[in-house]
Parts: sequence; structure tokens; C-alpha cells
Amino acid sequence: MTAAAADIARTVVGIIGNIISGFLFLSPVPTFIEICKKGSVEQFSPAPYLATLVNCMVWTLYGLPMVHPHSILVVTINGSGCFIEIIYVTLFLIYSDRRKRLKVLLWLIVELIFIAALTFVTLTLVHTPKKRSAVVGTTCIIFNIMMYASPLAIMKLVIVTKSVEYMPFFLSLASFGNGVAWTTYALIRFDPFITIPNGLGTLFSIAQLILYATFYKSTKRQIAARKANMEVDLSQVVVGNSDQQSKPNN
Repeated sequence: MTAAAADIARTVVGIIGNIISGFLFLSPVPTFIEICKKGSVEQFSPAPYLATLVNCMVWTLYGLPMVHPHSILVVTINGSGCFIEIIYVTLFLIYSDRRKRLKVLLWLIVELIFIAALTFVTLTLVHTPKKRSAVVGTTCIIFNIMMYASPLAIMKLVIVTKSVEYMPFFLSLASFGNGVAWTTYALIRFDPFITIPNGLGTLFSIAQLILYATFYKSTKRQIAARKANMEVDLSQVVVGNSDQQSKPNN
């Protein structure tokens, strides 16, 4: 493949990666609609969204021309991701109880301080694009793995409860597609800082999808049983009230 053809292929795959990543960022929308309707985050974890936010901020820094030239597609999707994830984190702050809200806020502050410090160090103390790419790229590997690995806590809950109710399917599916697209993008013109985390992310996503397939039926049974119990309890309340109303007054 010629250099020109490689550039075209890389651009095309990068655009596809942007589209899939966009679906990844928007895939939790049904989850947050449910949260808004219920007025509570219940057992949903903020970890995936906090991890994705810091991941997007670091990758946006990586894609800047003064850090890693010719990476505009990395900047466009991760800049958009930052905006979307901030909305999700804000909803967590609104619909969490006081204890969880404080925890989310503290993590958000830590992330903002970290990205500000990394930006300052990279742009003032590191003086060549190659070295800047190495510093920020290594950081990207760490945080990109965190983005994919953060649902591990939810995966543990799935295994313990044998229920995927709190592990959104579309988030896992979009993560898989995202990992495949960006791994392909990085292999066309080899970039280890993109290849390594996205290759591992693909494996994490496959593990989540396997869990979903394994426990999907048991989840349906649990939801049906819970619904049946609620109907029984409701009928008992109705019967109990009817019996009290039918007693003669002394």
C-alpha cells in the first residue's frame, strides 16, 4: 500500500471510528432517560462515565497539533466526548444521594486538576512533538484501559447477582465496535499508543458481551419474578383492605 493510499484508508477508518465512538458516547442515553424518570441513579455506577471523561480529555490533548500532528480525527471525537460525558456526570450529581454525589464531585475535581497539570507539564517542560506524544500517549494508554476496564465492578455485580440489569448492553456493544475501529485505524500507520489500549479494550468488551449472553435469560426470570411478587403483594393489600371494610361496626 502506498503512503497516499494508507493516508486515505486511515482517514476513512478514522471517520468510521468517529461515528462508532459517537454511538458509544450516546449509548447510555436510554440509561439516563430511565434515571431521570425514576429520579434516582439506583445501583448504576458513575465509574464508566468518569473514566470516559478523563480518557477523552487526555486523548484530546494527545491529538493537538503541538503534541501529535495530523490527528484531527482524534481531537474531534474526543472533544465531543468530553462535552457528552460532562452531561452524564452532571445528571449523576443531580440524581445521586448526598454521599454518592460528594464522591462523584471529588473525583471530577481530581480529574480536572490532573488534566490541567498534565497539559501544563507537556506544553512547557517537554519541547518536541515526539517526546510530547510519548508522555501523553503513555498516559492515554493508562486511561483508555480504565475506560474499558471500569465496568469490571459492574461485571462482578453481574456474576454475583446473575443479572445484567445494571450492565447496559448498548454500552458494551458500542465499546466493542469502538475498540475494533480504532485498533484498525492505528494499525494502518502503526501507532502503539492507540493500538495497545484499543486492542485490550476490545477484549474487555468481548468479556462483557459474553456475560450479557450468559445471564440474559436469568435476568428476565428475575425481573418477571419480582413483578409477580409485587402483584401478589398488591393483591394481598387489596384483599386486606376489603376484609377490614367488610367487618361490621360494633
